[in-house]
Amino acid sequence: MILVTGGTGFIGQVLIRHLVEMGYQVRTLLRPSQQSPNLPLGLAVEAVVCSLKDERGLRSAMRGVDAVFHLAGAENVGVRADLQGVDIDGSRLLALAAKDAGVRRFLYLSHLGADRASAFKLLKAKGIAEHHIIDSGVPYTIFRSAVVFGPGDHFTTALAYLLRISPLIFLLPGDGNTHIQPIWVEDLVTGMILAMETPDCARNIYSVGGPEYLTIRAAAEMVARAIGVRRMIVPVPAAYLRILTVWFENSPRGFPLGSFWQDYLAADRTCDLDTLPRLFGLMPERFSRKLGYLHPESLSGPNRMNLPSAG
Repeated sequence: MILVTGGTGFIGQVLIRHLVEMGYQVRTLLRPSQQSPNLPLGLAVEAVVCSLKDERGLRSAMRGVDAVFHLAGAENVGVRADLQGVDIDGSRLLALAAKDAGVRRFLYLSHLGADRASAFKLLKAKGIAEHHIIDSGVPYTIFRSAVVFGPGDHFTTALAYLLRISPLIFLLPGDGNTHIQPIWVEDLVTGMILAMETPDCARNIYSVGGPEYLTIRAAAEMVARAIGVRRMIVPVPAAYLRILTVWFENSPRGFPLGSFWQDYLAADRTCDLDTLPRLFGLMPERFSRKLGYLHPESLSGPNRMNLPSAG
């Protein structure tokens, strides 16, 4: 049995589909909510309703579990995110429950730049979470991922939405020259599953990304071409854009790119280009070649940017 947290998120759904198609039994952890969970359709998945803060519930959810994929995080909530309760304390409790249950592998999806000493709240929380997982004693594998893209994501989808509604100009934080390394969701998920199946990947931290470095300006231009719009891209001081983002996040309509995305884009978020080919024999897809899913009818409303962690 494989337990997946964050299974209703964009990355989690792809992961669950792959695992079920490969013949694995899958259990997903659902946080208590009045809304219907966005579970993958047509797949045999066992669901357990349990908060990451519920220590007793987590121990119960671990019964019969061989491996855990921990994808859940709070960043998509934006300024209201409970990073301490979900990302930090939740990861610690989940790892301890997995260790006590004898789970043979605990795979955690983190971010490039995760560091306990980071000045950015999200990256600091991810770094602390990594520390708790390592200290728990569970056999871990940590993936520090670049920004993830694919159908249903909250990065390219949000960019496409903003580009479509922007009147002639599109605002970018800073000078637009921060580098990212977008990784196709199928490549990330495949690499994580291979790591689960490879004993030598235990107790390792891997930094993974796509096959190219792109500026955020170049990425926005590629998304604009994919959806067939033309916009003048205008750099804006990050401080001003952050104020606008927080204001929009607190509005009833919300804002498609949460406040933490600016932290992620405040510095280059890249790693070695050959990690996936060298370690897992995967040739990752290029960003520009996989944007065909960005059809106008799929962009009817805003979604927050999904950094590599899915919640």
